Amino acid sequence: MADLLTIRCRENGPLVLPGTFRIVDHLGNEFALPAGKENIALCRCGYSANKPFCDGAHRQSGFQAAQLASKPPGESSSLGGS
Repeated sequence: MADLLTIRCRENGPLVLPGTFRIVDHLGNEFALPAGKENIALCRCGYSANKPFCDGAHRQSGFQAAQLASKPPGESSSLGGS
């Protein structure tokens, strides 16, 4: 069984995926992934000149995205109180 793909959301930055995946356009044409990278960053700010890949443009654009995933119901937070 294949490992579960984990996509990391960087605070105020791109989506980061391990470099073992395919990405295709709306016609099914495959994008060439950047060579020699263990992880690939995908743009989520919309300002990259190299979409769908991140080129760091989020830093100059003022892109804000610091959302956190919700905890499943019944799971207590590890922060605060003893």
